[in-house]
Amino acid sequence: MAFRRRRSPTRWLAPVALVTCAVAVYAVVDNTLLKNDSSSKKGNETTQRSTPAKTTTTRKSSTAKRRRSYTVKSGDTLSAISVKTGVSLATIERLNPKLDADTLHAGQKVRLAP
Repeated sequence: MAFRRRRSPTRWLAPVALVTCAVAVYAVVDNTLLKNDSSSKKGNETTQRSTPAKTTTTRKSSTAKRRRSYTVKSGDTLSAISVKTGVSLATIERLNPKLDADTLHAGQKVRLAP
């Protein structure tokens, strides 16, 4: 009977440990880079967005007041038009008595204000 030499578990544990350490180092470094990158972007975006956000909101409200009609786009429904324009569904239906919600087509004009 031949004596077999038992292999040491370090033969397979060493590569597993090496890969585990490499993944851990990568995760720590990547996470640190992401935090630094997002915090610097966050600071810039906050500064840059603060003024345009107010301007955009003001424009939307003034545009909604002046808009008298809406041109239907492909896939639009009356409820979606109501949400987009800020005009109630009842008002749209009252101003457009001949309008059939089932036969809306792209390019059709919908009155939003008298």
